[in-house]
Amino acid sequence: MKWKILIAAVLIGGLAFGYQYYNKNIIETQNVKTYETTKVMRTDLTRTVSATGTIQPRDSVEVSGKVTARIKEILVEENDHVTAGQVVAILDGKDFEAILDQANFTLTNARQKLERTEKLYKIGAKSLEELQDAQYEYNRAKSAVELAEDDVNQTVITAPMDGIVVGEPKTPGTMAVQGSTNPTVIMRIADLSEKLVKAKVDETDIGSVKIGERATFTVDAYPDKVFDAYVTKISQTDTANSWDTNSSTSSSSSSNAVIYYYVTFSAPDDENLLLPAMTARLDIIVGQVQDALCVPISALKTDNQGVYVEKITKNPKGGDVSEKVYITVGLYGEEFVEVTGGNLNAGDDVSTTYEAAAKKPATQRQGNMMRPPPM
Repeated sequence: MKWKILIAAVLIGGLAFGYQYYNKNIIETQNVKTYETTKVMRTDLTRTVSATGTIQPRDSVEVSGKVTARIKEILVEENDHVTAGQVVAILDGKDFEAILDQANFTLTNARQKLERTEKLYKIGAKSLEELQDAQYEYNRAKSAVELAEDDVNQTVITAPMDGIVVGEPKTPGTMAVQGSTNPTVIMRIADLSEKLVKAKVDETDIGSVKIGERATFTVDAYPDKVFDAYVTKISQTDTANSWDTNSSTSSSSSSNAVIYYYVTFSAPDDENLLLPAMTARLDIIVGQVQDALCVPISALKTDNQGVYVEKITKNPKGGDVSEKVYITVGLYGEEFVEVTGGNLNAGDDVSTTYEAAAKKPATQRQGNMMRPPPM
C-alpha cells in the first residue's frame, strides 16, 4: 500500500511542476512583442514645396495699329528677331494721304488769308476781330495737317522692343482695327532672352517661400531633364484678390476656395529649350541640412510630455525591448525629420510599427487551466 501512495505523490508532484512550467512559458510568450524597426541615420535632408506654373517670356507686347486700315505689308515672319524701331508692317495709307493733301490745301489758303488780313489790318482796312478770326482759321488748319501727318505716319508699324516674333503675324489684306478695348493684334513680340515661370503656391506653403530660394522643375517636353529656377517675386495678394470685398472677382469666388499666391521664378535657359506656355512642375527648396541625424516621420509619437520615439533593443530572452526616448525635431523632409536633441545615435533602431502580443495557443482556455488531479 505504501508503494502506491509513493507513486501517486511522485505523479502529483510531476504534474504540478509541469503545470507551473507550462503557465510560465505561456505568460512569457504572451508578453513578447516584435517591432518593425528602422535605423537612425545621418543623411542630407531637403524640404521642398511643390507647385505648378507656366513658362513665360521675360517681357512681351502685342503690336497693334493706332489707325484703322487694311494691312498692306508684313515685313517679318514668325521667329524673326527684331529690334526696337524696326519697321515690321505697313498699313494702306491712301485714305490718310488724301486727307493730308486736303489739310495742306486748307492750310495754304488759311496762311494766305492770314497774310492778307495782317496787311489790311496794318493800314486800318481790317478790324482786330477779323485778324483774330484769320489767325484762328490758320491755327486750326495747321493742327489738322499735323493730325493728318500723324495718321499717315501711323500706317508704318515699328517694333516697340527688341525680341522675337512669336506666332504668325496677320496676313496682308486683313483690316487692322484700332481701339483701346479690342484692337486687332497684328503680331506679338516677346523677349525670350530670359524665361520666367509664374506659379501658384498654396497659402499653407507660401510662408516658407523666400526671395532668392532655388527651385527645380521639369516640363513634359523634356521629362528626363531638370531645370533650375530662382524665386524673384512673391505676390502680395492672392490670385483672386479675395481680400478685396469691393472686387467683382473676389465676390464671385467661393469662400471655401483654396487660396493661392503667384510666385515668379527666373529660369536660365541657355539651350533655348523652354517655350512660352509650357507647364512647369516645380519643387521649391525651402530648407536644407547637410549630414543631419534623421528618423522616419512614421516613427514619431507624442504624449503630454512631448515628441518621442520608441528605441528598440533585443531582449536576451527573445523578442524586443522598447524604451521611450524624447527628442526635439528640426527640418521635416518628405519621409524623414531632423533630430536636433535627444538620446539617439546613428545606427539605433526605432520602431515604426509593432505587432501585438502573440496570440494564446489554441490548446489554452481561459478559466479552465490544467489542475492536478484530486487526491
